[in-house]
Amino acid sequence: MTEDEARSWVESSFDAPRETMEKLDTFADLLRAENEHQNLVSRGTLDQLWVRHIADSAQLLRFAHSGASWIDLGTGAGFPGLIAAALHDGAVTLVEERRLRVDFLRRAADLMSLRIEILHAKAERLPARPHDVISARAFAPLEKLLSLGTAFSTQKSLWLLPKGRNAEAELAAVDPSWQGEYRLEPSVTDAEAQIIVATGVRRTAPRRVRKDKRR
Repeated sequence: MTEDEARSWVESSFDAPRETMEKLDTFADLLRAENEHQNLVSRGTLDQLWVRHIADSAQLLRFAHSGASWIDLGTGAGFPGLIAAALHDGAVTLVEERRLRVDFLRRAADLMSLRIEILHAKAERLPARPHDVISARAFAPLEKLLSLGTAFSTQKSLWLLPKGRNAEAELAAVDPSWQGEYRLEPSVTDAEAQIIVATGVRRTAPRRVRKDKRR
């Protein structure tokens, strides 16, 4: 997928009006400029910004329903949360603990005229508040994500966790006490990458192993 193909895919897949596409272009220009001052994304991906980051983030909206409340943990440079906010018609909350990243996200949101909540905090220190959608990209190992995200989930919450080429291995390694319905969805932007999509995520009590008492 080329940059032009990725941009066209976003525009057509989500019926994005010209105004929205202009906002995404503005964000891309801002990110490239800011990347000279802080390492928002790998320099090697700047020439593939639409493929590697924008379209890669936008594809998550295929699974979320209209109007859903959305929280993105460890938003970083805005992926996927800021892209979701530009294309999604529900409330979006971004969580990021690094001050410089938060400053960048707020500038980007202002330039894009996005009304979103940006929280400068560690996810584990936020009060519990349920959301319809929980996302995180390149933030933490799967089991840690599940632990952090439960404060924001209900049994109906949808978890969208792009895990690249390690998705299957990470899911297989999760402790069995993490119950729920999990499935792997193929990535649109990388034939070898997958997205973990889950609902009903909950932690059950670990089974106790009884030891035979010796007489």
